[in-house]
Amino acid sequence: MMGYKLRKMWTDWVLYLMLLPAAVFFTLFHILPIYGMKLAFYDYRIIGEHVYVGMKYFNSLFSTPVFATVLTNTLVISAMKLILIFPIPILFALMLNEFHNGRFRKAIQVVSYLPHFLSWVVIAGVWFEFLSPSTGAINELLKLFGLPAHDFLTDKSAIRWVLVASEAWRGIGWDSILFFAAILGISPSLYEAAYSDGANRWQIVTRIVLPHLYVPMVTIFILNVGFIMNAGLDQVLNFTNVSVNSHIDIIDTYVYRVGLVNGEYSFATAANLFKSIIGVVLVLSTHFISKKLTSKGAW
Repeated sequence: MMGYKLRKMWTDWVLYLMLLPAAVFFTLFHILPIYGMKLAFYDYRIIGEHVYVGMKYFNSLFSTPVFATVLTNTLVISAMKLILIFPIPILFALMLNEFHNGRFRKAIQVVSYLPHFLSWVVIAGVWFEFLSPSTGAINELLKLFGLPAHDFLTDKSAIRWVLVASEAWRGIGWDSILFFAAILGISPSLYEAAYSDGANRWQIVTRIVLPHLYVPMVTIFILNVGFIMNAGLDQVLNFTNVSVNSHIDIIDTYVYRVGLVNGEYSFATAANLFKSIIGVVLVLSTHFISKKLTSKGAW
């Protein structure tokens, strides 16, 4: 059996060679760092052995008032993104499927994919110009209606919505690829049978297209729930300022600030380990609940 698998791997060596960079990346940055998580239970020493301190840093973490704030911000921002952004790529994929002009559809796809390949530094710069109180397009529109200009980027009540909107703009095209591919995989005979039975376009979408999107929708939703503790480090770092930091300071920025800036490596590791455990629990819980209720899960 093992010999057969090795021969099969040798036959497909080109595919495994293509997989190698991704395997190396995940090994270096996702698997090996797991060993370093033990630092959450030790006093870090640059010279000499680390000293085991048990739950010391977790107790300090949960008793720190700042952590309660960053945890709340993380959950609120992630929940807003999950609830408000999740349906958008699905609707976008359905919209693309309705375009019968192939060139026009491809043009829209290319334009919608481009923001995904931009760094958050560039995206933040675009949104700073877009929302500028003096020259931004939004405020120019407000002036046309006789309304005063508003600085959204320093408004605590608006900054979370700016994060959600910029995230949606960046990911709508890229996130729709999986759903659009599932739509393209639907057999044309199903459409022909539906038209023969007199079905209209709405009935085709609701009775044929959406059921074929059910499995990818469930899988993506479960994975998104697992990442609910990741509210977007790069995004928040680029959009934050003194005026709104208290409303968008999340666990990742807290770990960055405490660990890399202040050098409290053990404390930061404890915070990050807590976040990771919550993510694993959420993925498993959502998967088993979905399996029980709908017989569909992430695996």
